[in-house]
Amino acid sequence: MAEAARRARGGGGAARRAARTAVSFETAKYIERNIPNFEILSEEALDIIEANAETILEEIGVNFPDNPRALARWREAGADVQGERVRLPKGLARELIKTAPSSYTQHARNPDRNVVVGGKNLVLAPVYGPPFVRDAAGGRRYATMDDFRKFVKLGYMSKWLHHSGGTVCEPTDVAVNKRHLDMLHAHMTLSDKPFMGSVTEPSRAQDSVDMCGVLFGEKFVQENTVMTSLININSPMTFDDVMMGALEVYAQNNQACIISPFIVGGAMAPVSVAGTLTQVLAEALAGIAYSQLIKPGAPVIMGAFVTSIDMNSGAPTFGTPEAAHITYGAGQLARRLNLPYRSSGSFCGSKLPDAQAAYETANSLNMGLLSGVNFMLHACGWLEGGLVSSFEKFVMDADQLGALHHLARGVEIDENAQAMDAIREVGPGGHYLGCEHTQANFKNAFWKSDLLDYKPFETWEDEGARDTQTLAALRVEKMLADYQQPAMDPAITEALDEFVAKRKAAEPDSFM
Repeated sequence: MAEAARRARGGGGAARRAARTAVSFETAKYIERNIPNFEILSEEALDIIEANAETILEEIGVNFPDNPRALARWREAGADVQGERVRLPKGLARELIKTAPSSYTQHARNPDRNVVVGGKNLVLAPVYGPPFVRDAAGGRRYATMDDFRKFVKLGYMSKWLHHSGGTVCEPTDVAVNKRHLDMLHAHMTLSDKPFMGSVTEPSRAQDSVDMCGVLFGEKFVQENTVMTSLININSPMTFDDVMMGALEVYAQNNQACIISPFIVGGAMAPVSVAGTLTQVLAEALAGIAYSQLIKPGAPVIMGAFVTSIDMNSGAPTFGTPEAAHITYGAGQLARRLNLPYRSSGSFCGSKLPDAQAAYETANSLNMGLLSGVNFMLHACGWLEGGLVSSFEKFVMDADQLGALHHLARGVEIDENAQAMDAIREVGPGGHYLGCEHTQANFKNAFWKSDLLDYKPFETWEDEGARDTQTLAALRVEKMLADYQQPAMDPAITEALDEFVAKRKAAEPDSFM
């Protein structure tokens, strides 16, 4: 079967026929910023935070529990290893991370949808990880594999979304030890955008690499990055063996990882912005350095998932000024390390896609754009502090991502943009609706929402006085009705089906 797939990748007639008959939905290229980053920290503040992070690594250290291979690697690299505690001499982590690339290309099965992560670029990926879903018809419920496939289809159909993501919801109706196979299969077959691999157990990371070998060819996978996957640090300063095991698999196979502290300020880090940034940097330095111990040159992203806590309820809060300060500051730190940066998203704590969700999400998305984020996970669909993937909010957020694209373009100043001929033509007291410049530019001059309602009150009322959630529910329905699966060579489809079936049959179901 693998031989048949390789022959098909060599340019079989079936592949050419499939490409000719495929229906292609427009996807905007990843964002290339033409605006400056917002930098909130002075050089003095950055120097202090960096020095304090080095002190943490040297004096306090980080834990690598239940991972003798990691401890041996650190000992050989010159760290002080006592039990599970690893203390890094000042400068060791910085020296190790010098081999990490400042940018990399993640390949999609459709080469037109490859993304470049790093530099001034911003790649947008959907929500990741919620066990629940919500829609206007069924309310809040545990996610299923059918829900997962619908989200993948919506992601494929969303113009401003560059990436298919990973666990867009957690399908609880499939065994824990097997659901990663179905999720990867959905990303590979229902979309042709780039995607993420599984990190919930090292063997599942290896399954992800092996399935990519079927999709892209084993040699291509070893020579190119085809997955970007999320490795969370168990803050404060603990690197658990499961996540590190997945990191080891991906780094060894040249696949990219986001090394990201997972911090709720006041619970898993200090309440102060500077203290939290110091801990974020120390954790990121240790994790990224470890990736380079595994394989120098392995692609990696410095991540920062940070929010504050409501001191009355203990619930995480989003879209707050403190989160913005940390996100902006972490971006500066990542750039000083010459590393791609991941942060921000469509964050909110609301239970519904309502005004609270909109305010908090808008704050979070805009700070992500201005902070220099290169890979934005959770860019659409996030609800209820990350517990819920919402169908309506997915399309609401995905629509607003178009505004980020247009903001990132900056202000053009060429002859056409100066519009001097238009100003001369219209003169005092006139209007620009019919002038030549307007006629030539109106189609592309303004970003236009595909969702929000700008109709006169009477028209809006006649059409049922629909609110945004109602409009979003209708859009979800239409997008799923219009969905057409991207073409794939039949031999590769068969090989993927066979791989999943064989792996599922190899062990009994486990829901633990």
